[in-house]
Order: sequence, then C-alpha cells, then structure tokens
Amino acid sequence: MTAPVRALALAALLLLAAGAPFHARANTLRVADQGDVMSMDPYMINEALLLSFMGNVYEGLTGRGRKLETTAELATDWKQTAPTVWRFNLRRGVKFHDGTPFTADDVIFSLERARGEGSDVKTYVAPIKEIRKVDSHAIDIVTHEPYPILPQAISVWYILSKQWCEKNNAVRPVDVRKGTENFASTRANGTGPFRLKSREPGVRTVLQPNPEWWGKPEHNLTEVVFTPISNDATRVAALLSGEIDMMQPVPLQDVPRLQGNAALKVAQGGEIRTIFLGMDQKRDELLGSNVKGKNPFKDRRVRQAFYQAIDVEAIRARIMRGASRPTGLLIAPEVQGFSAELNRRLPFDPEAARALLAEAGYPGGFEVAMNCPNDRYVNDAEICQAIASMLAKVGVRINLAAETKTLWFPRVLRRDTAFYLFGWVPASQDAHNALFALVATPGEAGQGQFNLGAYSNTRIDQLTRQIAAEADMGKRSGLIAEAFRLTQEDVAYIPLHQQPLTWGMKKNVDMVQLANNFNYFRWATVK
Repeated sequence: MTAPVRALALAALLLLAAGAPFHARANTLRVADQGDVMSMDPYMINEALLLSFMGNVYEGLTGRGRKLETTAELATDWKQTAPTVWRFNLRRGVKFHDGTPFTADDVIFSLERARGEGSDVKTYVAPIKEIRKVDSHAIDIVTHEPYPILPQAISVWYILSKQWCEKNNAVRPVDVRKGTENFASTRANGTGPFRLKSREPGVRTVLQPNPEWWGKPEHNLTEVVFTPISNDATRVAALLSGEIDMMQPVPLQDVPRLQGNAALKVAQGGEIRTIFLGMDQKRDELLGSNVKGKNPFKDRRVRQAFYQAIDVEAIRARIMRGASRPTGLLIAPEVQGFSAELNRRLPFDPEAARALLAEAGYPGGFEVAMNCPNDRYVNDAEICQAIASMLAKVGVRINLAAETKTLWFPRVLRRDTAFYLFGWVPASQDAHNALFALVATPGEAGQGQFNLGAYSNTRIDQLTRQIAAEADMGKRSGLIAEAFRLTQEDVAYIPLHQQPLTWGMKKNVDMVQLANNFNYFRWATVK
C-alpha cells in the first residue's frame, strides 16, 4: 500500500470512528403514513399531506420556519409600497431541478395556474388581483383590497416552472374531482432542497437531495423513501421491525408500547387541525335520505339536534384516548384570531336533540348518508362510526360510507354528499383563512371553495371581506369574533376537536414536528 493510499484509508477509519459528517455516508430516511401523497402536482388538491410532502420539492415566495414563523424562500424580502401593493424581491441564482433559471415570469405563470381551471389552491391567491413584473427578479403583487397578511397567507402557494409546464402540457393542474392526470401528476420540477427521484402511486415515492439548492442543508440525508401503509398494525409492525424509520400517525393505543421500546421514541403535540362535521344546506332534497322533496339540514333546529346528540367527550375519552382537544370553533387556540370566550360547545343533550327533531317535523328521525375517510385523519372512520351510533339514539339512521381518501376527496369536493367529516388547518395561521375557505358563501376566486355544504350568511361574507383588509388588530379581532359568533348561532358546522399529532421514529432519527403537521426533510438527520 502506497503512502497516499494508506493516508486515505486512515482518514476513512477516523471518519467512521468519529461519526461521518453530513452526506459522508448513505443515510436513507424511510417514512410511512396511513395514506399516500395523492399527486406530485401541488395544485391538484389542497391537502396538508400533499402540500407538506411537495414542500420539500417546491417552494413558495415565503415559507415557514421551525416555529411556524414566516420566512423568506424564493423571495428574499418584501414590503408594502401602497395599501394594495406589495413589492417582492426574488432570490437570484435559483434554478429549477431541470436547470431552468427561476424568474419573475414563473411567479406570474404560477398565479394564473393556481387560480385557473382545475386548481384546488385558489383560496391562497384569491386576494391577488394581478402581478406586475418590475424586472426579472422583482414583482409587485397587487391585491383587490388591502391585505396585510399577504406574506403569511401565501406560504404554501408553490412556484412552478413556466417553461417546464408549457413544454410538458401541464399548464393547467388536474381536476381531482374528475380523476384526470397530466405530466405534473407523477413528475415534479421545483426549486426545493429535494428532487423527485421516482414515483409509484400507492407504493412508494423517493426523493433525493438537490445538490444545487440555494439554501444551506441542515439534514444529512441521501434519500427519502415515502411508503403509504394504511393498516395501523402493519405500520407499527414495520417500525418495530426496522423496515421504516418514522411513521405517522401512531395509533393512540400503541403509544405506550412504542414509548417502552428502547430503540424508539414518540414525538407528541397538539395539531392545529380542527375536525368538524358539515351538512348540505343548499339542495332542495338531500342525497341518500328517505326524506323526499325537502332538505332537513336547511332547518337550524335539525342542525342543532345533530350537534347536541354527539357526545364529544366520549369521543375524546374512548376513541382519542384523551389526546384530542374538544372545540366549539373551527380554529385552534394557536391560530391568530382565536377567541377563548367563544370556544364553548353546545351541551350534549340527547333529550333536547329529540325535542328539536320533533319540533322540526321529524319526531321519528330520518335517514341520511354520511361520507367519511378511513385513511386521512386520526381515527377518522372510528369517529364516524361513533357519531352514527350516537345519532341512532335520537332516531337518526346513518348510512355510513367510510372509504379511502382517493375516493372520498373527489366525492366531497364535487359536493356529492349530504353529511360529512372534514378537517382544516389554516395555512396562514390566521382565522381569515378558515372563514374565507369554509364559511363564506361559495363564489368566485376561491371564496367558500371548501364550504361543501354551501352554508350562506351575507353578514359573514361582509365581515370576511372586512377582516381581510383590516390592519388594526383590535378591530380585526372584533370582526373575527362577530363572524364566528354568527357561525355558531346558525350552527353552520358541528366542530368536534383538534386532533393529536403523534409521530413514532427510531432513536437515531431527529425531525422537527410542527403544529401544522408539515414534515420538512431539510431539518431531518439520521445518526
């Protein structure tokens, strides 16, 4: 062995002894979730899992930091130059994964794509009237009305390459309600810290680091392998056997078992996702009901009867094992605009529920279908089964359809539902997002896009517009409180709880758990 070769061998041994530095050895992070990432197109569906996963590949003008603070991503800085104008300076030297330079043209193109046909992320760009190009790396975003929270509201509006989309016939996103696909459904071309290596829908998706990323990597990963494992027991078994390194969600009954394993650890926290029930309040006749020629949910007394027939504390204790946080609002305490005073539920009262149904003209109850996912939220199918049982005690017969989210999402987004379970995380961390997307009357430019029961209150619509433009936080809080008070008085929805956030992982894995359950691999390490 020559002297140079001996020196290299000694250096290698020293690295092994001391622990190799970032990227000095192959570090694969194998992640499992109960459901698959439904598409590689970040505009296809406004789902936290998809936006979280693709947030490793794509980036927005702004992003989120380790404490959910608004951070600079593809924009380096921004300022409000007029009540309805924001100047964003774009990061120079950034390239998409195919080598194409990132410029202002890509941002302008992405706005049109996000608010165009087939997009499910219209709510994020709805306040934007236009984008004016100042130069190749500066833009002015013009909003319809003053919108002081614009930078924090667009953190999951990811920027796509104009050239790549045009070249590959992916100018428009696919429409999840129609089940179509295009080039961007199974391929990706972002600017983020990871590139898409391979995609097998329903089987596995593989990411690899982007060596030309503009930022400084804080991970030591050489590959990320994502695998959907729908069965809870199988997912836990895979973690215990070492087949995967991290899983979510951990079945709540298995938390003590994993905590007792010396090779594993459990990360727990409260998620800011609120789980609630929605009701069709538009059709003249309910789908899947034995009531013909009318819609019981148009009657507030019926909606209140359903609310008071549901024992949310029993759900918390028995199904969520004490880990959920019952709520009377559609937003969590951590969301800007939350009111502790309004966070009160109607009392659980089956007798009152029966009386309300009788008063509304349904003394014997009625029959209605309910749509629920079985692989999207924590214990989603079990929650729906419990609710069906509770409603049966006041005479309501529920025909429960619990199905995989690949079927459930298109169904409820088409509004082919009478009664459904849903969950929501305000991406802006602000109450306006929930009011605009869930409560406002469905209209143009993303307003009420996820108001799937078509609830409508003109005063709330007016308040929602005022909240968007109000810069005085005291006045703004009062407007938000009034809007939620009206929502509660109308029983527009039946809020249930904020679900727990529970990850299981090997002891040698470190990851940052955010309250919005976004999982950024740029902060993950395998020791």
